[in-house]
Amino acid sequence: MTKLIMHGCNGKMGQVISKIVKEDPNVEMAAGIDAYTGIANDYPVFESIEKCDIKADAIIDFSNAAAVNGLLDYCVEKQIPVVLCTTGLSEEQLKKVEETSKKVAVLKSANMSLGVNMLLKLLQDAAKVLAPAGFDIEIVEKHHNQKVDAPSGTALTMADSINEALDNEYRYTYDRSQVREKREKKEIGISAVRGGTIVGEHEVIFAGEDEVIEFKHTAYSKAVFAKGAVEAGKFLKGKGAGLYDMSDVIQF
Repeated sequence: MTKLIMHGCNGKMGQVISKIVKEDPNVEMAAGIDAYTGIANDYPVFESIEKCDIKADAIIDFSNAAAVNGLLDYCVEKQIPVVLCTTGLSEEQLKKVEETSKKVAVLKSANMSLGVNMLLKLLQDAAKVLAPAGFDIEIVEKHHNQKVDAPSGTALTMADSINEALDNEYRYTYDRSQVREKREKKEIGISAVRGGTIVGEHEVIFAGEDEVIEFKHTAYSKAVFAKGAVEAGKFLKGKGAGLYDMSDVIQF
């Protein structure tokens, strides 16, 4: 039995994960952390991570960037592995994540779904063939109107995955309206759309001369991310210090 702590338990993702855990006989939600305590849960909830005295095998984090530093310090102090799903982290925080992973297990992923992580591998294969053939690369991501960071962490992860396959020679362009000039050959354009209740949609376009190849992933509910996060929590049980990602959880 894997015991988990849900950091951000009363947020939308926290509640979806809590429901999935309740239906999984191999995992248990030992405690939750959330500044908002107006939701009744069937596990103890603490207003801050520092107040939590419950032992667990791993922490799943779907909170906000402001709460991540305290979470990482807690994980090192208590030696509890963490599944870090919060996006929009600063460069300083990303460095802190790396330092933390030297002392305790950290699994960081901008997107927890099986489909997205499979797509990352496909994009690398496509980029190695299409980019040298002169295809331009554009990423368009769409999310609900409550999402605060743009572009999404998943879009950036896709761009990084493609760029890694291309020896990191490409630069990223986020807003073409600021510069009136032709696109460079070695650039990846990233565009963000916010509206309605779109859960998450990512489209990667390889545009060549007289032909276009598109890769697309659409999430219809938050459950696709929640299921991956729970599996990641199970994976981290007993793991030593190190920086992991979903490719370690999913054996392709």
